[in-house]
Amino acid sequence: MSAFQYYVASSLDGFIATADDDLGWLLQFDSTEGVGEGYKEFMSGVGCVVMGGQTYRWLLRHEPGKWPYPDLPCWIFTHREYSAPEGADVTFVRGDVAEFGQDLIDSAAGRNVWLVGGGDLVAQFARARLLDEIIVTLIPVALGSGKQLLPVDGPTAPLELLSSRTIGGAAVELRYRVPGGAER
Repeated sequence: MSAFQYYVASSLDGFIATADDDLGWLLQFDSTEGVGEGYKEFMSGVGCVVMGGQTYRWLLRHEPGKWPYPDLPCWIFTHREYSAPEGADVTFVRGDVAEFGQDLIDSAAGRNVWLVGGGDLVAQFARARLLDEIIVTLIPVALGSGKQLLPVDGPTAPLELLSSRTIGGAAVELRYRVPGGAER
């Protein structure tokens, strides 16, 4: 059964990027022992990638000429007009995320749907009850401000901790089940 998963890194104070989308604070940990292995393990279960327009623009700007998901269908929720990288399976959509839930599940072909972000888009999935798991890696850095991890309108129901692990003696990955997530 496919799950909608938010796999993300966050600063200790709950931000996924600075206000100007800088990820330098995060990228300094790329070579930390266990980071690459955890990502590969997660990606082995992913069948479809979903992101917002700002995340898509960041990827195009910071990974020019290299699409990071060449073998996966990718859905971009945006109000702007974009073109897809050559050879990429990219679908641009606009509208309520709930309208696309089944399409995303179908696109994942029995595997999971990775909600890459940003946090505003994932909050829309949470409101639509299309968020099953949050897998957040807490990075030992405080940013003070920036793009929130999950900017919801109010308190959520308590999440159920499924697992935790230390990565490279520096970061902690926490895997939560979201109560009342999608019923499939």
